[in-house]
Amino acid sequence: MKDKSIIGFALIGIVLLLFSWYSNRQYDKQMEQKISADSVAAANLISEAAKEDSVAALSDTVAEVAAANPSTESLYEDPMLDSISKANPSYYEIENDKLKITCSTKGAQVYKVNVKNYYTYDSLELDIVKPGLSKLDYDLYVPQHINTSELNFRCVDHTDTSVTMRLSFADSSYIDDTYSLAPGSYLVDNSLHFVGMDRLIPRNYSNMKMSWDLTIPRFEKGYKNERQYSKVALLCPGETKTENLNAGRRDNAKKSVTARVRWFDFQQQFFSAIMVAPKDFSSLDVGMSFYPEDDPDKNLMACSASARVEMDKSPDFTVPFQFYFGPNHYGTMKSYHQDFEKVIQFGGWLIGGIVKVMLIPIFNWLNKYISNYGIIILIMTIMLQLIFSPLTRKSYMSSAKMKLIKPEVDKINEKYPRQEDAMKKQQATMDLYKRCGISMWGGCLPMLIQFPLLWAMFRFFPVSFELRQSHFLWCKDLSTYDSIWDFGVNIPLYGNHMSLFALLMAITTFFYAKMNAQNTASSDPSASTMNFMSVWFMPIFLLIFCNNLSAGLSYYYMISNLITIIVTLIIRKFFINEGKLNAQIHARANSKAPVKKSAFQKRLDEAMKAQQQQMKNQGRR
Repeated sequence: MKDKSIIGFALIGIVLLLFSWYSNRQYDKQMEQKISADSVAAANLISEAAKEDSVAALSDTVAEVAAANPSTESLYEDPMLDSISKANPSYYEIENDKLKITCSTKGAQVYKVNVKNYYTYDSLELDIVKPGLSKLDYDLYVPQHINTSELNFRCVDHTDTSVTMRLSFADSSYIDDTYSLAPGSYLVDNSLHFVGMDRLIPRNYSNMKMSWDLTIPRFEKGYKNERQYSKVALLCPGETKTENLNAGRRDNAKKSVTARVRWFDFQQQFFSAIMVAPKDFSSLDVGMSFYPEDDPDKNLMACSASARVEMDKSPDFTVPFQFYFGPNHYGTMKSYHQDFEKVIQFGGWLIGGIVKVMLIPIFNWLNKYISNYGIIILIMTIMLQLIFSPLTRKSYMSSAKMKLIKPEVDKINEKYPRQEDAMKKQQATMDLYKRCGISMWGGCLPMLIQFPLLWAMFRFFPVSFELRQSHFLWCKDLSTYDSIWDFGVNIPLYGNHMSLFALLMAITTFFYAKMNAQNTASSDPSASTMNFMSVWFMPIFLLIFCNNLSAGLSYYYMISNLITIIVTLIIRKFFINEGKLNAQIHARANSKAPVKKSAFQKRLDEAMKAQQQQMKNQGRR
């Protein structure tokens, strides 16, 4: 029995030795195969680098980071998925004459997007998507839970304008993610092609979760202005205007939409990153937060979107998407016929209508013949002032009559000094106005008619893409403030600089208001208060208010003031004879002929009679 035990242990030892020898031999073969495969992959990378040096540089950088920070943590139970999640990404470029896009195999997503022919305010290339600042992810069950942003796809097709990356599963199932660019377009077509995935995706799984986090860098000079006009916008099918999310004075904001959504936009003041779902997102959550002005990386805002996307149940189906990476230029956005232009906020139906129907067509027509936008603004302002010159003449005529009739108004004030006679004084004053042909609306009605245009200009210039980095005189960028003196210290409400166009606009406003005040001189205390507000308060207010706004806006108001002053002086000099007008007014004022009363005057008479009757009744008591 003892001999049998010895023989048994000896046989077990031999088996163990043979198993150890076999295992080591298999391991050596596997290592040889891996080394061979790595050599082939390295050769392919070197060949690819010879064609695309910049892309290879990105791959080398990420590879060095991965080597310096090895990860041993298993993300997935499936060894194949776990291996894919730890692989180093590769990078492929596609481009046309508008965009240059770098795609990463890690998550099959855009890694960098350069908008060609545009630059930041400090003359750097304009990358609306910067490396490491974008994460696009699809949450799937296959049947275990995966996030595509964690998995390394494999490039299966690459041309100058398209790239297809594949994520393979068992049983010949895979997902192809394709990005393609058409010539002369800012629109990127993207599609997720599911092949044989019905065998892996559970039958009750009808939609997948999409999430996109993107940090938008700063591109413009004025932080406050850029922040004010940057937001997250979305459009629901059938809606005529977008829903907007803007943190405003807050640092962050969120919004949830349970209805279907066609697209959403991470919008900087002049550029947009829009994601479109041609078959609609079934729901959407969006959020945004602004970085501080002194952010060392010069980031503007962090945007996030999380949506549900419906999926098919067939063995072969495609989920389409589109991305717009480009300028917020009204004509360009409108040309894609997807209502992208609605993100540009021109105002409500009246103000927005004036901008779209009048200002933009005039602007575009002048731009066909003139390339300098400062001169275009000058010519457009002259055209508009000529159109409104009859109203300016009417307004000045009313002011001149009011000035000439002042002695007669003073007589009425002296005749009815008591508060109880206020209604009599008002009736007598209106009779005088009627007799002299003066309309109580003559001075303010022309301004009321022009006010929508002035407000339309206020909405148009800050979002007008044409003014961005447009030079004129000393101003290097008409879309932002034109600083001629940086204080180095921030003055509350005013800022840390002096804008020359804002200063000139305030000065012309002062002289125009001063000229009007002289024409409408009155001893009435309320008139004196109004003159003080228009002559002193308004210019100072506009100086403070416009110091940080678009120089093009201040320039327009300045030119408008100058032209109005010139037109008024011309009207005074050549179209109105004050001596003759004075004689006519006094003749009418002293006339005893009956005056036809307006409906308002009749109602005033009835009110005065009722008041007099009430006073008599009180006296009898």
